[in-house]
Amino acid sequence: MKKFMDSKDFLLSNETSLRLYEAAAKMPIIDYHCHINPREIAEDRQFNNITEVWLGGDHYKWRQMRSNGIDEKYITGDASDYEKFEKWTETLQKAIGNPLYHWSHLELQRYFGFNKPLSPATCKEAWDFCNKKLNTPEMSVRNIIKMSNVDTICTTDDPADTLEWHKLIKEDKTFDVKVLPAWRPDKAMNLEKPDYKDYLAKLEKASGMKIGSFKELCAALKNRMAFFAENGCLVSDHGLEYVMYQPASESEIESIFSARMSGKMPTREEEIKFKTAFMLFVGREYARLGWVMQLHYGALRDNNKNMYAKLGPDTGYDSINTGASAAELVGFLNALALTDELPKTILYSLNPCDNAAIGTIMGCFQNSDAVGKIQHGSAWWFNDNKTGMQEQMTSLANLGLLSNFVGMLTDSRSFLSYTRHEYFRRILCDLVGTWVENGEYPADFVFLEKMVQDISYNNCKRYFGF
Repeated sequence: MKKFMDSKDFLLSNETSLRLYEAAAKMPIIDYHCHINPREIAEDRQFNNITEVWLGGDHYKWRQMRSNGIDEKYITGDASDYEKFEKWTETLQKAIGNPLYHWSHLELQRYFGFNKPLSPATCKEAWDFCNKKLNTPEMSVRNIIKMSNVDTICTTDDPADTLEWHKLIKEDKTFDVKVLPAWRPDKAMNLEKPDYKDYLAKLEKASGMKIGSFKELCAALKNRMAFFAENGCLVSDHGLEYVMYQPASESEIESIFSARMSGKMPTREEEIKFKTAFMLFVGREYARLGWVMQLHYGALRDNNKNMYAKLGPDTGYDSINTGASAAELVGFLNALALTDELPKTILYSLNPCDNAAIGTIMGCFQNSDAVGKIQHGSAWWFNDNKTGMQEQMTSLANLGLLSNFVGMLTDSRSFLSYTRHEYFRRILCDLVGTWVENGEYPADFVFLEKMVQDISYNNCKRYFGF
């Protein structure tokens, strides 16, 4: 029997896997997509206790606590921080097979040096142990980032954002980690939302431009893209229901926009046509700017309407959507490729059944513009577990070139989530090592060690241009 989560061979099943992981573990981290708050980096936030850093805003954990019958008081309610932590430990002990079990213990081990399994029996000990360390200067946000060997972070930022915190971080010569904005224009696209006109007022103020037509919306967005580019932005990100493609004439799009401005909500068909036009516009701009386009799709959001009314979005009530259309994704990519305006693109589907479709579609649009111009994004959200990562990388290897993969991201709001890169690297190295051990690939360690280092860091740095 192996030792529980042994730091040497955890998730590594053979000598080749171990050797490859030793090479991968040396590489710095580029977290090219996350949801952490740049203000907390600029102000070098210090957390008061482990509940603040662990459970604040973490809907992954909240979902499992609800699955364990925990009252909402101890999840998002007014219970004390210790009571919330106590309820989480009760839940975690039951989470065998869930990535949260591994992630939580990796964080306890790597950041705090707490090597015991977390359970009700060790709850108070862990609480005191971790909080004592959190109250030391070495556990400020910036020091956690440095301790994690992070070299670049891309946050997720709205076009109307001032980027004031990014500027402060860049100007601070005592902190040498790049913290770059990433362009997330979902609010500018989602004209079916009740607050769409309110959002456009914010965008008008940020851009200093009037927005009374779709053409003027595009002009305001170009203005903000230039501002983001000046502040180091190299990547966009989109959260989509699915990749829509139903083209329409310029006059029809202007009519849809005008009707929405007058208070008329769009039909579903009008919404799809508008979003198609929006995505084609921004896609062409990304190609012009040299930005990477990330498309995250396949989420069915805010399913529990009672709880959405109480807590709002991103609180643990989303699921996988099975409605994505390969034909529409192809139509969208092809529309950009026809005029040689398809940017480097990363495709993420929340539905693991889409792995093979992505693998075959991206092969249709690869060319010499970049090595691995179209990427199959890492296992995302409900899939960034051991099985999901193995399936995504195996599918990519089966249908494309795993060696050109740009690797892992945290997609997290927590500063302790960088251990997910370790988790990913261990799974990657065990997958490749097992193929070598089985005689499916030669034991060419010069190539293999470079390959796992490239997937862990070098490919990403080259692809984005960091």
